[in-house]
Amino acid sequence: MMEQLKNDAIALLKKLIETQSFSSEEAATATHIEDWFKVHNIDFKRTNNNVWAINKHFEAGKPTLLLNSHHDTVKPNSAYTRDPFKADVEDGKLYGLGSNDAGGCLVSLIATFTHFYNYENLKYNLVIVASAEEESSGPNGLNSMLSVIPNIDVAIVGEPTLMNLAVAEKGLVVFDAIIEGTPSHAAHPNDNNAIYNTIAALQWFENCTFEKSSEALGDVKLTVTQINAGSQHNVVPGHTDLVIDVRVNDAYSNAEIAEILQEQAPVTKITPRSLRLNSSSIPMEHDLVKAGLAMGRTSYGSPTLSDQAVLSCPSLKLGPGDSTRSHSADEFIYINEIEEGIEIYVELLSRVIV
Repeated sequence: MMEQLKNDAIALLKKLIETQSFSSEEAATATHIEDWFKVHNIDFKRTNNNVWAINKHFEAGKPTLLLNSHHDTVKPNSAYTRDPFKADVEDGKLYGLGSNDAGGCLVSLIATFTHFYNYENLKYNLVIVASAEEESSGPNGLNSMLSVIPNIDVAIVGEPTLMNLAVAEKGLVVFDAIIEGTPSHAAHPNDNNAIYNTIAALQWFENCTFEKSSEALGDVKLTVTQINAGSQHNVVPGHTDLVIDVRVNDAYSNAEIAEILQEQAPVTKITPRSLRLNSSSIPMEHDLVKAGLAMGRTSYGSPTLSDQAVLSCPSLKLGPGDSTRSHSADEFIYINEIEEGIEIYVELLSRVIV
């Protein structure tokens, strides 16, 4: 049965690759996932483009473990030399858009859920959500499912980690900042030029540090990523606009970071776009982590964002593939990474829930 699940998972991934599924446009890939559940006689539900199911012998009162990964993709970049929607296998590599991020994780988790679906007397209930809109952090993704699915106590989020344990993940806050000055004609004196006023602010942001570091995630990282001012050569603008990207460790909440910057940053105004993408983690003493370490997997803190950000329960990021291939041209995943991923997922859960 295990070998058949592996083959079925790879076949499903090929279908997903060859079906366009940009964020908020995942209807067709959701149908492919529905077809898997139908073929494997698994009761499922679909909410928008999220397809989800619970194990056959779900029992109220038991803790619930969520298995989650996404079936939406980014758009292919201009550096592709291959057809991004063609699932080619060459030298053990399965090429195609979304193969690594996060199709390999998704089909491996679906196969794992299928393996345990009919088990009785599990220590945990299982819920699987093949979610939409992860890449865009859209309103109809996993965040919209948390009030639909049973309450969850812990989660495994499938993202490419080389099947090592990402025990923590940085959160994200994007800020819009305004630095004001006095608008004027460029020919006249002006000692309150908004662009010149930006120099000191940029230096402050460059040198900005946050006191609390994290063992798993290190320091908070702040980066000015956009700057805009002026509309014509002979007009001194009245303001300069900045965009600041802040990657938040698990020593701070996003709200705390916003409060610090609003109190201290030398700008006229600084406003967070959203505070909901918080950092996430799982205790090192959790059974999932202990089981993974006992299997020889390593642990680390992840700088990249995933659907973990919308979860309030402990969560572990774990999946086949390599994060450095995500969003790259000619994206691929090794076939043996998927096969190994299914084996590791099944062994990990066998140690914890059986």
